Amino acid sequence: MIRIDLDVMLARRKMSLTELSERVGITLANLSVLKTGKAKAVRFSTLEAICKALNCQPGDILVYEEDPHG
Repeated sequence: MIRIDLDVMLARRKMSLTELSERVGITLANLSVLKTGKAKAVRFSTLEAICKALNCQPGDILVYEEDPHG
């Protein structure tokens, strides 16, 4: 499963989720869905905007983990 690890990059950049929301133009609710791992998909345009705002690469926030449930 792919997990979006926003917490780490937000901490590294000393940025709040609210500030990221304002910079990217994505609602706080939608970013929260990504942050909590409840998102089933993410658009490339959203990923690009997040990476631009956080000055990072997609691999800095996307993490692959084995699904513990099989």
